[in-house]
Amino acid sequence: MEPQHLAASQGWQWTKQGYALFIKAPLLWIVLLVICFVGVIGLSVVPVVGEPLASLLLPTVLVGLMAGCRALQQGEELELAHLFSGFQHRTAQLVTLGGIALVGQFMIFGVMLMLGADTLVGILMSGQPVEDPEVIGQAISGAFIAVLIGITLFSVLVMSMQFAPMLVFFNNATPMAALKLSLRAFLYNIGPMSVYGAIFISLALLASIPMMLGWLVLMPIMFASTYAAYCDIFPPVKEDSAATEVVDHNEQPHP
Repeated sequence: MEPQHLAASQGWQWTKQGYALFIKAPLLWIVLLVICFVGVIGLSVVPVVGEPLASLLLPTVLVGLMAGCRALQQGEELELAHLFSGFQHRTAQLVTLGGIALVGQFMIFGVMLMLGADTLVGILMSGQPVEDPEVIGQAISGAFIAVLIGITLFSVLVMSMQFAPMLVFFNNATPMAALKLSLRAFLYNIGPMSVYGAIFISLALLASIPMMLGWLVLMPIMFASTYAAYCDIFPPVKEDSAATEVVDHNEQPHP
């Protein structure tokens, strides 16, 4: 299974396809996203184990949304039950994927600590909002090289996780294989992914006015368009045609 290399303009097509999936069931999409965020926030407030547990389960929850996208794509109804699809199929592999991502985050923080960004890492790992932006500015300027390396490593981690949950869930890939394929797919398609990212940065600015209400629409579109990107980059294998070739070969008369 190899990722397809697509034109940069495809980034706009993913956005349109994501909107088309959202508009098929807009209210239920919003309800599903609200449930997800309430669940994540609820887990995160649990002392000590809450935030790591939320990170472990994130791929499992994400594929539930992707299962809803597939149902809509196939002309079926979006249902609340889709949200729990990841807890019924390939659960162990999805949790393992979340564990790898969590360990990766701690390793990146460790690298940044060794390079002298202890103040910034402490702020990021505290989970508490910083009221004074000068504190963040001083922490960044105090360890500029460490911040650059941290951003680079986090970017690689994000690219590796972009399509990995879907590859595990829909393609039965192992967690490590899914991470490698996702990273390769992102790098192969840096053009359309850049266009896609620029579009969503622009939409995010608009969605933030007024009172962030536009995010209720933008977030479902973002998830649905990610599914659209996955379908384009990893098109389904045409098993029927392959099977036909085998049958035709077997049915040829032997001399």
